Amino acid sequence: QVQLVESGGGSVQAGGSLRLSCAASGRTVSRYAMGWFRQAPGKEREFVAAISWSGSSTYYADSVKGRFTISRTNAKNTVYLQMNSLKPEDTAVYYCAAGRVTSMIQYEYAYWGQGTQVTVSS
Repeated sequence: QVQLVESGGGSVQAGGSLRLSCAASGRTVSRYAMGWFRQAPGKEREFVAAISWSGSSTYYADSVKGRFTISRTNAKNTVYLQMNSLKPEDTAVYYCAAGRVTSMIQYEYAYWGQGTQVTVSS
């Protein structure tokens, strides 16, 4: 089992920044690919970013490319999502997930955190 706990969410004005963290524990999490997904009210959960277990490969949704950066520190079993130039449409609950493959598909991820709320006001 892998346990994931997100933190760092909050409320920010448009143009601001937030950094989300996802602390992992349990199995050898450093061998898992990690992803960030988000779900806005009334919408389906969508892919945001993913990073390979080594950190050498990263992937982003077009909507966040150039504004968000995913990174990981395996020594601390932590994954980060730096979010800059935030927009009101980024408002959502953000979830981190762990899986065996680096993927944009949520069903590829076996373990999920509880989520953290991000609210961006205009």
